[in-house]
Amino acid sequence: MMENRILNLLGRPGYTPLTVGELTAKLRLPSNRVHEVRRILERLEREGRVARLKEGKRYGLPLEADLIPGRIRMNRQGAGFLQPDDPKLPVLRIPPDATATAFHGDRVLVRRDAVPRRGGRGMPPEQTGRVIRVLDRARTRLVGTLQRSRQFLYVIPDDPRITHDIYVPPPKDVGRPARVGDKVVVELREWQTRHTNPEGEVIEVLGPPDAEGVDMLSVIRQYQLPLHFARKVLQEARALGTEVRPSDLAGRLDCRTDAVVTIDPEDAQDFDDAFCLERTPGGDWKLWVHIADVSHYVKPGTALDEEAARRGNSTYLVDRVVPMLPEMLSNELCSLKPGVDRLTKCVEFLLDPQGRVLRTQFYPAVIHSRRRYHYGEVLAILQREPRDDLERMLHQASALAQSIRRARFKAGSLDLDFPESKIRLDEQGRILRLERLENDLSHQLIEEFMLLANEAVAARLMALRRPALYRVHEPPDPKRLEEFRQEVLSHHIQCGHLSSRHEVQKLLEKLNRLPIGAALKIGFLKSLMRARYAVEPLGHYGLAKKKYTHFTSPIRRYADLMVHRALFGRDGAGLAGAALTRLADHLSETERNSDDAERDSKDVKLFAFLNEQLRSHHPKRYAALVTDVRNFGFFVDVPDLAMTGLVPLSGLSDDFYDFDPRRSQLIGRRTRRVFKLGDKTEVQVAKVDTFKRQVDFRLAPPPRKASGPSRHA
Repeated sequence: MMENRILNLLGRPGYTPLTVGELTAKLRLPSNRVHEVRRILERLEREGRVARLKEGKRYGLPLEADLIPGRIRMNRQGAGFLQPDDPKLPVLRIPPDATATAFHGDRVLVRRDAVPRRGGRGMPPEQTGRVIRVLDRARTRLVGTLQRSRQFLYVIPDDPRITHDIYVPPPKDVGRPARVGDKVVVELREWQTRHTNPEGEVIEVLGPPDAEGVDMLSVIRQYQLPLHFARKVLQEARALGTEVRPSDLAGRLDCRTDAVVTIDPEDAQDFDDAFCLERTPGGDWKLWVHIADVSHYVKPGTALDEEAARRGNSTYLVDRVVPMLPEMLSNELCSLKPGVDRLTKCVEFLLDPQGRVLRTQFYPAVIHSRRRYHYGEVLAILQREPRDDLERMLHQASALAQSIRRARFKAGSLDLDFPESKIRLDEQGRILRLERLENDLSHQLIEEFMLLANEAVAARLMALRRPALYRVHEPPDPKRLEEFRQEVLSHHIQCGHLSSRHEVQKLLEKLNRLPIGAALKIGFLKSLMRARYAVEPLGHYGLAKKKYTHFTSPIRRYADLMVHRALFGRDGAGLAGAALTRLADHLSETERNSDDAERDSKDVKLFAFLNEQLRSHHPKRYAALVTDVRNFGFFVDVPDLAMTGLVPLSGLSDDFYDFDPRRSQLIGRRTRRVFKLGDKTEVQVAKVDTFKRQVDFRLAPPPRKASGPSRHA
């Protein structure tokens, strides 16, 4: 293979960087194949596997020249952090003046600084670098707000991590007139140097930001989420029909008489997973975890499969779902709805009374779900005596799940759960109410069974030595852990060395009991690596599992579909080597893109909701937790809004406050009032900056005391 020949040549000891022509000759190829060699080199460069050196004319291996390919993540201050392609390399910080023309999410080539920068007291030196080339743009289109200066038009990007305005000419042929203040989509042109602003062209006018539907359309365009399926994809989906056919049952275990049930959110339509539990005559438990058999319908090489791979996963925006598969599959034929036959891939467990796995089996099956429950129903059932056999099974399943859960935490799993917030909208797309979602017994029941299945499948794939995708969560960077430890110690909380999992568990348990604990726990979450997909079974730090993959959601995650193929296909998943690695990276990126889109979809609704409160002059009061104290104010976490904001010093009008950096607290000169990490207070919205995606709060005034009866009443 030509690619391997080129890489082998570049990797030879003593290799000196060569031009395309010299490489072609060195490979003993005729000169008419120089274009083929150039195309391969250009692709390998985009993938970060080779680098252009010597003014871009010669090629070599990146690491040989201290060049590191990877993906850059930017923060709002303009600094970047390079996640190298090689997971063995540490994250490099890229100072704001060294990011060149890179945007957030781009794949770049970074030259590592020869001398690491000094860390803080007791901290290891910091690895830094400088972007020398953008290999591949994460996005060529951006969404922003059109503005005008005296001389020209420009667009302020919605993404606050993009700190440059985009210069644009007057829009033409975009279907509707563009007015200053409108949300627009910009196609980026080539950006040559950081010393000038990037330029682009307005290709779509979305409309005024407060017009109905523009907020969500802006998010959809910003993250390039597809709103429609191509005709060929829909034709293939329709051809699969709406019911399970007799021919589909060949080779499947018939579980249609089993007491199979599903438990999902109340508004869910795509039911990926179901289960059934029975006690054996010997006192053990038989647990069947059934997962929708998407692989039976979505075959490699079809338009359906190619589109699902491209999307990578479903995206759950606040007002809609952008599905990975057409709804006739995701909500119908593949969804494990009650009262109809459905095809599954099953993991059958034999468990002892304490929940320890004695035996596992894997096979295709067909089920006929007895009942669709939502979490609220199950929680209510678990809080009273069971009334029928299905409710009795739910009680037994919950008790078993809690045994499994206790064993998981005993084995080192970390308690990283935080309550979530669910936004309910009215018919006009405005916030109707905010609901707080707790990780209660009903959620834990399903969670433990799904974790059990994911772990069992990973172990089976590793035993079979089949190429597959694994869900990995690498241990945190020791430097970031030590920074967090120093933060904890500064608050006079005892903390051992966090390189020990036992010490991490002890600290998290302690934080759960302290008023300051929730604020510090947020800091610990920020120190962790992000979970991703990989071809190597690197284990899962948070779950303390050496063998882990994603198997249980193939309707909404392409990675799970690939795992189904790897486990049950005669030839595995059909992908291996570099192709499987590229897919793992792609799916990690589509997941991150969806997470960002989901967060932004909530933010735009929340910002509109808070702006409405400001206009009404009757802002609501919210309980808040102080999470960080600085010399310019303090940050608060507002659980009921699921957001963080700043209470600036300028908004504290009752006193003049001094910052004590040693204790990280603000102290009032006259009142001696103190604001410190972990304090609980009440706040109201004070300012909403939609450009910077930031919210400022102010302290809520003391509630008025109810007046007593009048003497003249």
